[in-house]
Amino acid sequence: MSRARTVDLVYLDAGGGHRASALALRAAIARAGLPWTVRLLNLREVLDPTQKFRRMTGMEPEDYYNKRIARGWTAGLAQELKLLQAMIRWWHGPTVRLLQQHWLATEPDLVVSMIPNFNRGLRESLASALPGVPFATVLTDLADHPPRFWIDKGLDQHVVCGSAHALQQARDAGLPASHIHASSGMLLRDDFYASPPADRAAERVRLGLDPDRATGIVLFGGQGAKAMLDIAKRLPDTQLILVCGHNAALAKALEALPARAPRRVLGFTPEVARTMQLADFFIGKPGPGSLSEAVQMRLPVIVVRNRWTLPQERYNTQWVREHEVGLVLPSFARIDAAVAQLVRELPRYRAATRRLDNRAVFELPAILERIVAQADLPAPDFRTPGLSRR
Repeated sequence: MSRARTVDLVYLDAGGGHRASALALRAAIARAGLPWTVRLLNLREVLDPTQKFRRMTGMEPEDYYNKRIARGWTAGLAQELKLLQAMIRWWHGPTVRLLQQHWLATEPDLVVSMIPNFNRGLRESLASALPGVPFATVLTDLADHPPRFWIDKGLDQHVVCGSAHALQQARDAGLPASHIHASSGMLLRDDFYASPPADRAAERVRLGLDPDRATGIVLFGGQGAKAMLDIAKRLPDTQLILVCGHNAALAKALEALPARAPRRVLGFTPEVARTMQLADFFIGKPGPGSLSEAVQMRLPVIVVRNRWTLPQERYNTQWVREHEVGLVLPSFARIDAAVAQLVRELPRYRAATRRLDNRAVFELPAILERIVAQADLPAPDFRTPGLSRR
């Protein structure tokens, strides 16, 4: 039987998916009945406790990234990611010292990272401040984006991988089998496992939609995206639910567009799962969370892969093709033809979504219990021949 422990889940607000995964994992641990105290740790608050960055720039570091995503300014992010990683390596020493002080003051029994890029600093600071305390990284992407993104070679790091491709990447990075853990997908909130509404037709009518018409849900994360305007203009005859998140200006622009088919424009809603249950297919960006949510709701997907696709999300389009759960386009210019094809073949694509059984949110508590149980065993040798350490 598991004993009482204090567990820290580390997240950042860049993109929103890391916090959502941390909240889902905290709820899963509670539901599993583990006697653990779970704390959410925003890494930015530890590394910048006086909000120096905000006072200098007028925004949080994550705001810059989130605004670029909302505006579609994503070209060049692959190069910027390399610059960010270089800055993280340059600031590695101060990062470790700040985290050492935090661990000594808070004394967690397990640290779980839900973020990329910072895992070496997190692990090295924890090992030096609190030797023997285990460290795990739960990938909230379907694949790693090496080098030094989720999986760091030569690091005493447990990793939880939600795809066969990520598992192979962990093996290729030299992690021992005892430190590689498989889940059946991405972490999703409990409401994505709830039963569909008893009367879906009535729910559609309540939103002003035709109950018998094929319906797409267009969703680009919590901030929406300008691409939604182009999609809506190109689909005047398709019934749509357009979810804009916190982007009120986008919602207003979408409501002003003429359309021959019924459509409903929504702002931020905590009921994304319930809203997805009213749709027949999904249009959006190939984010790991959005894709996993759509497939869990048995919605075939239409996504785009091109030079504006985030580098860490490019594998996700390959995952869509491999599992045949939707269509991958070079742009939304032919979205009308893609929707027509998807609707014609909806039963086939829906059958493909049913072949994926994502139970990650129910698997993670047991995986973390096993990681804690391993903590008292002799540590494996993580030294990689020829590997230069920072």
